[in-house]
Amino acid sequence: MGKIYKTLLFDGKISLAVIESTDIVNKAIEYHKLTPLTSACLGRTMTASIFMASNLKNDGDKLSVSVCGDGPGGHIIVSVDSKLRVRGYIDNPEVNLPLNEKGKLDVKSCVGKGRITVVRSMGLKEPYTGSSEIISGELAEDFAFYYTISEQEPTAMALGVLVDGEGKCIGAGGIVMQALPGCDDETAKMAQEIIYKYGDISSHIRARGAKGIIEEDFKGYYFTERDTVYECICSKEYIDSLILSLGKEEIYDILSEQGKISVECQYCDKKYIYLESDVEKLLSEIENG
Repeated sequence: MGKIYKTLLFDGKISLAVIESTDIVNKAIEYHKLTPLTSACLGRTMTASIFMASNLKNDGDKLSVSVCGDGPGGHIIVSVDSKLRVRGYIDNPEVNLPLNEKGKLDVKSCVGKGRITVVRSMGLKEPYTGSSEIISGELAEDFAFYYTISEQEPTAMALGVLVDGEGKCIGAGGIVMQALPGCDDETAKMAQEIIYKYGDISSHIRARGAKGIIEEDFKGYYFTERDTVYECICSKEYIDSLILSLGKEEIYDILSEQGKISVECQYCDKKYIYLESDVEKLLSEIENG
């Protein structure tokens, strides 16, 4: 279970969010067998996506985030709904690279250059889509740039994932500050200086947790609190509907060629196998109502 805490600073001129996502990253590591490097890439993206989804208003609203870089990690895809149920994957979870010149995980090289795309589905005929260039590859700067360019919301962000020698995440989370209408340059500068103090946010999360950061560094402010969890929505019923959507002719073509239909969920790596007898039963249930 993760947490996101939100409040307002500087007389309502700056919004602040503190996210703890350690358990969520560990669930992703369990599902996808991530290396420390790909844990950092996917974990940072999930943390930023949780913040984005925390602003969804209605049940049924959801968003998907695609980090489409040309680095060896491939694309990173994350989905979150309005209840802050998050799931995600990276194309090449086994990637490992040498540490960068600062002795840290080389997220920048793993991600590469490309674009971030965010699609919000909010019950409208057409979903809202926003996109921006990957300017850094470190992801915090890239998501802040996305907000500033695509959403016209000046944003500062720190994201981090800390993994131990056994491949377990021991600290993951983020801090996000956004300038609200009426925010002056001096206040925005003070907010930016606060963010700089959390450049190593994963170590802060490990040592104090998001709750500790709030109690020690933002004492006296009222924070809202919400849970967030890694939860895949795949189910047999959902996969059944996908199989049926292929149409009877294509279903039997696949069975003829392969002897079975195999579906693997990218978000939790669960495999669903349909033999001819399974398909016939499924089609019979539909035809008989």
